[in-house]
Amino acid sequence: METEIIGDIVKKLNLRFAQVKNVIELLAQGSTIPFIARYRKELTGSLDEVQIRDIQKSYQDLLDLKERKLFILKTIEEQGQLTQELEHKILQAIDLMALEDLYAPYKKKKKTKSDIAKEHGLQPLADLLLLQLKEDFYPKLNNYYSDLFFDDEMVLRGARDIIAEMVHQNDTLRNVMRNLFMQSALITSKVIKSKEIEAVKFKDYFQYSELLKKCPSHRYLALCRGEDEKMLRVSLEVDDDRMLNTIFHQYLKNSSQASQQVKLAIEESYDRLLKPLLIAQVRQIIKEQSDDIAIKVFAKNLKQLLLEAPLGQKHVLAIDPGYRSGCKIVCLDSTGSLLAYETIYPHPPVDERAKGLQIIRSLVKNFNVTDIAIGDGTAGKETFEWLQESLQLPEVNLHSISEQGASIYSASDLARAEFPDLDVTIRGAISIGRRLMDPLAELIKIDPKSIGVGQYQHDVNQKLLREHLDDVVLFCVNAVGVNLNTASSYLLSYVSGLSAALSEQIVQYRMQHGAFESREALKRVPRLGPKAFEQCAGFLRIRNGKQILDNTGIHPERYELIEKISKDLGLSKEELIRSKNLNKQIKLDQYISDDVGVETLTDIFKELEKPGLDPRGGFSVFAFDTSIKKIEDLNEGMVLPAIVTNLTKFGAFVDLGIKTTGLIHVSEMSSKFINDPIEVLTLREKIYAKVIQIDLTRGRILMSIKDISWRYVESMNSN
Repeated sequence: METEIIGDIVKKLNLRFAQVKNVIELLAQGSTIPFIARYRKELTGSLDEVQIRDIQKSYQDLLDLKERKLFILKTIEEQGQLTQELEHKILQAIDLMALEDLYAPYKKKKKTKSDIAKEHGLQPLADLLLLQLKEDFYPKLNNYYSDLFFDDEMVLRGARDIIAEMVHQNDTLRNVMRNLFMQSALITSKVIKSKEIEAVKFKDYFQYSELLKKCPSHRYLALCRGEDEKMLRVSLEVDDDRMLNTIFHQYLKNSSQASQQVKLAIEESYDRLLKPLLIAQVRQIIKEQSDDIAIKVFAKNLKQLLLEAPLGQKHVLAIDPGYRSGCKIVCLDSTGSLLAYETIYPHPPVDERAKGLQIIRSLVKNFNVTDIAIGDGTAGKETFEWLQESLQLPEVNLHSISEQGASIYSASDLARAEFPDLDVTIRGAISIGRRLMDPLAELIKIDPKSIGVGQYQHDVNQKLLREHLDDVVLFCVNAVGVNLNTASSYLLSYVSGLSAALSEQIVQYRMQHGAFESREALKRVPRLGPKAFEQCAGFLRIRNGKQILDNTGIHPERYELIEKISKDLGLSKEELIRSKNLNKQIKLDQYISDDVGVETLTDIFKELEKPGLDPRGGFSVFAFDTSIKKIEDLNEGMVLPAIVTNLTKFGAFVDLGIKTTGLIHVSEMSSKFINDPIEVLTLREKIYAKVIQIDLTRGRILMSIKDISWRYVESMNSN
């Protein structure tokens, strides 16, 4: 581990040296991010999983940069062109772009105009012109004639080609110019002719111009999408005279004939080489920055979605609505197992509503159903309204459930393995019901990108997005904890320290030997070694086992400490658990040691007071305004119940129970300045929102939560 690299990370992330050093060491030892964040707070200074992930990424990026530097140094040295000054510059390069600027002149590339001119002996002439002497150089030009350059103008053009490439490859100049572009460039867009109707969703950008540095990430990604779909022509515009004057200031010495040739070379270099490169580089920088911001928003959205409150272990009837093909109905027991399934046809063209109601009421009665989950896709709104008006079972709650990704899961290998004999639509209905019961356990079966975590999720760096979303899933599963005796191998594979193979081993062992009676029994699972046990044990729960602490988030490595605390207080472990105000009963100082600090003790006491507390909170019932069936039913000033379906940097999208989604712009969230909607709202949160503008042409509904009581009150709208 290199002190210099750690120092760079400390500066970049504004952390302490020891925090960064310890995190890197723990990662190198095979510790996972959830384990480090939860059980090694003394070493990290209580860094959360996002900060630890940032350290991990920064460290890897710097290692990659170092490796690239070594490759470049070796390559240039083998060419015999490595000077002490160049070596110093390469070693001091702070990012990949600056490094590649330095390497550019030495890269193997297709032969350029400059290379051809050099091969024909025009380098000395280029050097002479750069001196910008006031003497007349024209009489000497015939000394540079060759078979390819056989007159004065051709010779001068060749010399200018050499100078143009020298200007283009000047790394210091590139950096100055790049910064100028970043600060002063305008980003503009125009609709492509004949695409006005087809490109209506990009109407805001038909004639658009903005200072690039002020263009928010979501807007830049929208422009990129319009460009990729060949609806918009996007470009960067700069003050070319200002840019050229910056280069002239560095190169031009006087107004001699030679200076005029250098000036011509600079103009050609700027137009042909430098400007196109800078535009590409600046757009790459802005795209990477926009991707980074967007991916972080998507990650926050996914985290909130996965940590949505579960209904819990109740008997559920779930409906995957449809018109012509009917509504698929399933009944699930409290564990999510399938009890029965039916198909009803309450909508046109069949319209068998009475028969459908009879079937649903019968299923509710026969299987003690307490809640009905209705998919929000095709015919979802109509099915919800129909049952709300006609079911007349006040003891049964109705829930509108997002179908996003359900069809992908129902056709997956995972779904086929669990229900090989069922139609995909029945599997989809099962998934909808299970999403109500336990969103986390069901949603992890689906590729996070298919859940719909962000408006531009398909436009960003897919590898980076995948890494971030996988990290979120891992964090959420471990934050909630997993029941060791009921979890599938798929769910177990997301537990810290457990691979897919180890998870399968655990399930096989459980099938052969029965339920685990303790976490300690995990050590008997083949190929589950000490490191894997250390990493996974604290996140696995055993209910009604031999060791009461096994159903808490307390790690087995701290059981001896719990025994000591119990003994000191004269309490059994059972009595110790749920004891109130332990912090007041115990002096923390007496239990602090080299590896157990205040942070760990505080976590332990929280677990003892509320063992196995689900961080997802309590469940609340929700209902839309049934008088609103389409956008035309809305009026400005209406206050409606809504569910937050997506959070972006510029606002929140909300479901109103109709086809058209509402938008609450960040400026309409509070009378105070809000930097990020996530400061106010959470994904899938139930709220009230006021309609402030309706655009029927574009199908847009603008809403506000300013100056109203927007927090949802269940009693006002529950069934």
